[in-house]
Amino acid sequence: MEVNIKPRWSDSSGELLALIGQPIRLQLLAVMAAQEACVCHFEAVLGLRQSVISQHLMVLRRGGQVQTRRDGRNIYYSIVQANLPAFLEAAVVITGNSVEDLRALGQRPVAGCPCPQCNPGREPYSCQGMHPESS
Repeated sequence: MEVNIKPRWSDSSGELLALIGQPIRLQLLAVMAAQEACVCHFEAVLGLRQSVISQHLMVLRRGGQVQTRRDGRNIYYSIVQANLPAFLEAAVVITGNSVEDLRALGQRPVAGCPCPQCNPGREPYSCQGMHPESS
């Protein structure tokens, strides 16, 4: 007698792994693991163009793993699931890599980053174009 049982967890777990499985998305999640971040912060940390970052953030947001918060002209992205950073750390350990390298992406302040989190007390910046907001 052959039994073919397909557990539901394998579908949803597979969808999560497919969603976050691209290196850029893993890096974005690592930046957000410690604290929410805006697009200009991702640009400064990862050295990627805003359009690339925004496309991957949109996929993570549509997949329910990232949420947004607006503060003035800046939009901040954060991880929805509180246990996702621990999952990322476990993946790093399983693959024989350094958890410290993962955590380094979340450190602040970042040199050259114009965001309010890296420059408290500085004139408000907008991630749109990475220029000071005009009064």
